[in-house]
Amino acid sequence: MTLTGNGVMYAKTMNMTHESPSVSGPLQIQSVVDQVYAAVRARILSGDLPRGSRLRQAALAEELGVSRTPLREALRRLATEGLVEFEPNRGATVAEHDFSDMRHAWQARLAMEPGAARLAAELCNQDAIAAMRRAIDAQRRSSRESGESYEVNRDFHLALVRAAGNPHLTRFAELLWAPRIGVPIYEMQADNPRSVRRWATEHEKITDAVASGDPDLAERVTREHLAAWPPVEGRG
Repeated sequence: MTLTGNGVMYAKTMNMTHESPSVSGPLQIQSVVDQVYAAVRARILSGDLPRGSRLRQAALAEELGVSRTPLREALRRLATEGLVEFEPNRGATVAEHDFSDMRHAWQARLAMEPGAARLAAELCNQDAIAAMRRAIDAQRRSSRESGESYEVNRDFHLALVRAAGNPHLTRFAELLWAPRIGVPIYEMQADNPRSVRRWATEHEKITDAVASGDPDLAERVTREHLAAWPPVEGRG
């Protein structure tokens, strides 16, 4: 990336416009917002930017080597995910999390995901099942860094719901797995490395049940998996 005189950082794809004349300036600028969004999001998920901490935009923009314009846009996007909050007289802060909200989200997943597994077993879509197995492989390879580990766990559960073939269920699951809710629940549950390894094994059992075309089994093992891991107040 390069820094222009007005302080806005542009992606190196700007140098390729002679090869792709249809690419417009706003798309290139948006790519900078994407990169800033990804960088700040990763720092929040990893805990490098702690919950409740104030995001000093001038200092953060300087650290990232960008102007405040793409940073503000990135923070607005993070706010839609519930990772950032804008408060009067404080500006942007990393969002805090309410335990009751997390428990309600877990209960909603407990009501929804077993039913999605049943539908997935009835459909038995091989591409969807392959996506679930890829997510399990990624989970087994993932590090213990909480941001990455959370993402691959989320990927499996969303792949399971997508395998049901119902776009309404998918949208609801994506809402419940928003980082605002999902990350603190995951941090509460993932304090033991053996737990993370056990999840991959349980995910494999769910996938095998879906692949077998047995709706009752798929629903049951999914419900057992979720019920065994409620959020616990005071941990994480």
